[in-house]
Amino acid sequence: MIGASNLRVMPYSIVTGDLFRAHDDPGHPESQGRLDAALLGVPADARRITPKQATLADLALVHTHRHIEAVRSFCRECPPRRACYIDPDTYVTQGSFDSALYAAGGAILTVNRALDGEHSFALVRPPGHHAEPNRAMGFCLFNNVAVAVERALREIDRVAILDWDVHHGNGTQAVFYTSGQVLYCSVHQAGIFPGTGWPDEQGAGHIINAPLEPGSTGADYALVFRKVFIPALERFEPDLVVVSAGQDALFDDPLGSMRLRPEDFGVLVGMLVDQSPTPLALVLEGGYGRSHPEAIGAICAALDGGRFTPTGGEPKASTRRLADALGGIERTLPA
Repeated sequence: MIGASNLRVMPYSIVTGDLFRAHDDPGHPESQGRLDAALLGVPADARRITPKQATLADLALVHTHRHIEAVRSFCRECPPRRACYIDPDTYVTQGSFDSALYAAGGAILTVNRALDGEHSFALVRPPGHHAEPNRAMGFCLFNNVAVAVERALREIDRVAILDWDVHHGNGTQAVFYTSGQVLYCSVHQAGIFPGTGWPDEQGAGHIINAPLEPGSTGADYALVFRKVFIPALERFEPDLVVVSAGQDALFDDPLGSMRLRPEDFGVLVGMLVDQSPTPLALVLEGGYGRSHPEAIGAICAALDGGRFTPTGGEPKASTRRLADALGGIERTLPA
């Protein structure tokens, strides 16, 4: 960390609780153990708030009734103390439906805290950005961020979602693909699961995908934010900025091949805090490496006014070319 921002520091809160243990397969990367580890990065004096469950009506803002009932039924039918797999990656237990309601409720509460004037970070699970309206996939049952954003759009006009998980948020993109009210920006590793997230996927003109080469560093991510995402935010003028905060682009994450250091996530948060017209609402997505708690600590430090320098030296030439091309897309965004 290189110091504190000169801007006024606003309060921040952590939305979490011991509410997700019923959704657990200890041998799976997305287990309760990874959240327990992530919470070690939260400062001891940070304000913690316990969420309430989202309602079925909240889920239905994004997901089909058939999908909601299918997940609930599958959980009920799963034997006690067992994990049952929807697909090779995505499991449930008997308690997963309740845990997923708490995860979506945590995202809703975090968005509400941001709308009330403070940064907020929901450390919840299962994650959500791969869940499509009618499909669970990629460790995700329901799309927490999409549910929270749809709730917010009852009261506000425009929301920007920035997704830095190493995997593209296909579910979030699908939900808002034709929306004129939501700007979705994703930076992710090119060519890995789920195979989406290419620059030509623009929807109604408010989708910006930045697929980066394996081995990209904090310098690459900072360039994409500085040249593409921040100008897009300024043009879009959102009433709320939400972050799908998956830290699996870390150098030691087993599910990605990127080279970010923990402090690089503090860089990205600091850039958003300094440029966003509103407090940030962050919602946990991926993050499975040993350094994940340090990344959570850097995020909290940036919310509290700390600022960091990107690691990795100079951006890749491929990242520079991509940023130049995406800058052209950004300038054509519908106002």
